[in-house]
Amino acid sequence: MLVSSLALAACGSDNNAGDEGTADSAAVTAGGSDIECGEGGTLNAEGSSAQKNAIEQAIASFEEVCPDITVNYNPTGSGAGITQFTAGQVEFAGSDSALNADKGEVEAAQARCEAGPAWNIPMVTGPIAVAYNLEGVDELVLDAATTAKIFRGEITTWNDPAIAALNEGATLPGDEIHVFFRSDESGTTDNFTKYLNAASGGVWTDPNGKSWPSSGVGEGREKSAGVSEGVKTTAGGITYVEWSYAKDNDLGIAQIDNGSGPIELTAETVATSVATAERVGEGNDLALKLDYATQEEGAYPIVLVTYEIVCSAGLDEAATAGVKAFLTHFASPEVQEGLVEIGYAPLPEDVQTDVLAAIEAIA
Repeated sequence: MLVSSLALAACGSDNNAGDEGTADSAAVTAGGSDIECGEGGTLNAEGSSAQKNAIEQAIASFEEVCPDITVNYNPTGSGAGITQFTAGQVEFAGSDSALNADKGEVEAAQARCEAGPAWNIPMVTGPIAVAYNLEGVDELVLDAATTAKIFRGEITTWNDPAIAALNEGATLPGDEIHVFFRSDESGTTDNFTKYLNAASGGVWTDPNGKSWPSSGVGEGREKSAGVSEGVKTTAGGITYVEWSYAKDNDLGIAQIDNGSGPIELTAETVATSVATAERVGEGNDLALKLDYATQEEGAYPIVLVTYEIVCSAGLDEAATAGVKAFLTHFASPEVQEGLVEIGYAPLPEDVQTDVLAAIEAIA
């Protein structure tokens, strides 16, 4: 866990007459790094709804650091965010999956940036909860194979023998299971299906992707808010959704048996899982390969990392300064640690160090 503190002071203008040829700007000391607020202006970003609560909290505290910079974030989903980024409509995008070269996203992003490639910078660790609404069942254990069968429609009632075997001593009702899935293109869907693919022992046979596969069952709802509301208002409902949304809607959250025993979703168990990730990006592209099939003790396996997709170079001077200032603030220890309260886990310390270095290298 990150325990460093961050000293923040509000930015103001520095109008010293002796500063020749420099724009009004100020620096804020943050965890040993200087946040240069630059000239101010407006930054527009779009994408992952998984990070909505996290980025909104970061934006709120950033207003005290650089009050002349306005950050707008539209949580339309990862797919839409990447589309808007590559079209040059936003300064950066949030995506729960790194840019996919096979789908042309890497090439399209570089064409937009012109002066250099786009980088995937991990910023938000958002565990995916298997969230449910089942009266009288306060604790529930699932594993990957059983979860896959539920979301494929092969298990349709809550007292199915496969669920009962994982929950010895629990009284499970015979209620029908109502599955909800993301109807929009979603990085959450991509990461959840990666988990089912990797850990279900062949039960889940569809490739992962941002769109829910045709072999899956259930009712589609838009965005994280939509599936959360669906489960909240439907007895017997179940979905996959970011931890923060499950907490906000007071939904039950299943413990996940990763092969070493049931693992409760906590910031610590998520950090244990993310620490096993492999770096697959090159240089300051910090794309990670998560181990969804991990059987490490105490590692909650269903996690996602939201990346901020940024141009390594190519934005104008004001936009570059704004992006660097905001992302430096977002990645700071104090802001990251504060995310735990709203259902996220802070970046592991070594990842955070690399993230801050990559942000500093944006030209």
